[in-house]
Amino acid sequence: MGSGVGGGGGRNKYGSLNLTDLPQDCIATVISFTSPRDACRLSLVSTTFKPASESDAVWESFLPSDHQASIPSSLSFSSKKELYLSLCENHILIDGGRK
Repeated sequence: MGSGVGGGGGRNKYGSLNLTDLPQDCIATVISFTSPRDACRLSLVSTTFKPASESDAVWESFLPSDHQASIPSSLSFSSKKELYLSLCENHILIDGGRK
């Protein structure tokens, strides 16, 4: 009959897969379709979501696709999240100061 509690294979007693059993890169991909605010909130929800929501893959999705060309080489960031947060506070003018 049913798989029961601890039935193996990452499934709960109802036979459904637990979200926390997914690989971190899958969780990060899902989080990348949310917003920066949601990613920050999800990092507080569980220890499973925290590394995924703080991954560079997630924060890369929130940055403009051409962001690397707009960032002065003198600036250095330890993560894409740090870069995103820095750009939110310290705007960089591009296109001759028109954008």
